[in-house]
Amino acid sequence: MAAARPLDDGSTLADHVVVDSAGTGNWHAGEPMDPRAAAALARAGYHDPGHRARAFQAAWFDELDLVVALARTHQQTLVGLARRRAGGGETYRDRLVLLRSFDPRAGGSVDVPDPYYGDDADFVGCVTMVESACRGLVVELADRVADRAAQSAGVPNVTSDSAS
Repeated sequence: MAAARPLDDGSTLADHVVVDSAGTGNWHAGEPMDPRAAAALARAGYHDPGHRARAFQAAWFDELDLVVALARTHQQTLVGLARRRAGGGETYRDRLVLLRSFDPRAGGSVDVPDPYYGDDADFVGCVTMVESACRGLVVELADRVADRAAQSAGVPNVTSDSAS
């Protein structure tokens, strides 16, 4: 697993990143995950630790470095929450990203479709999309952790796209 691979300082990505989940509404707040989602995740080797649905809170923007949305509609809802939180500013926009933007194979398909009204195969397809995008997200997070470590050590953060 990429999150367990050692970084330059000997730590792992899991030592630096907290992953959590929330919806953009409270329709299912307090409920366990859909049994079809749990089954698709179990088939892929993921254990449900007792997840319960909850709604994203605008105050969390003050604490979070990155908010990852699964679809543009979710991202738009989150942008609205962020704007109200910031008094109309755009201070959170760079921290609101779409998960599939980290998947080079996604092409123009940036949304993870909602499988709720579909069948088991739709849930399996979503797991596959999320896994694929998370590979790129892990690379991005590792880069961010390395950049922060370099900044706190006083090492200049220099990026070059030069081909020479």
